[in-house]
Amino acid sequence: MEASRKYLDPQTLAKLQGLELRARRIVEGYVAGLHRSPYQGFSIEFAEHREYSPGDDLRYLDWKVFGRTDKFYLKQYEEETNLVCYLLLDTSESMQYQSDPTALSKLEYAKCLAAALASLVLLQQDSVGLTTFDREIRTQVRPSSSPSHLKQLLGVMEQSRPERKTATGPIFHDLAERLKKRGVVIILSDMFDDVPAMMTGLKHFRHRRHDVIVMHVLDPAELSFRSGR
Repeated sequence: MEASRKYLDPQTLAKLQGLELRARRIVEGYVAGLHRSPYQGFSIEFAEHREYSPGDDLRYLDWKVFGRTDKFYLKQYEEETNLVCYLLLDTSESMQYQSDPTALSKLEYAKCLAAALASLVLLQQDSVGLTTFDREIRTQVRPSSSPSHLKQLLGVMEQSRPERKTATGPIFHDLAERLKKRGVVIILSDMFDDVPAMMTGLKHFRHRRHDVIVMHVLDPAELSFRSGR
């Protein structure tokens, strides 16, 4: 069995001890080396216009806008450093579900995904943060690109317990305002919540100019409707 299939198989992951080992195995066996340069990802991106003021650098005048409006506006640019990844981990009680003979609960599987993603982002020398939530935000770890940051993230994941209902809509609205630096928001959840409220919250992330990825974590029994424990 090739390494990537071996380490990504949930049955094998369940036998491994510790999230750190799982994360390292997944990344090294599958996607390590994707982002080789520490400077890949640096860019200057147009943000908005503002009116010209005496003394401003004339290099940034937008002559096309002047031609349409007969007014002087400058282009403003947003300097982007390396990628910032925000991992949002759903730790609500529905995430503890695990059917027979599934090797991992939904939360355990989501933790494996989050650990692997965090490890990958740090290998790319980018920044990653973590938020755990149910009906409110339980833990929030600020993004960092330090290699030692992984240990803190794994510790938070290990201590997370699924005990309460969820409320993704208000949580997403709250986080959209808290996450000031634009980045990639990755949500790991079974998405068992009010759909309109949830969708409105997701749109709030997009309004704040984040890229949003939803990893919908479901147990096989929830797809086939067979009985479970």
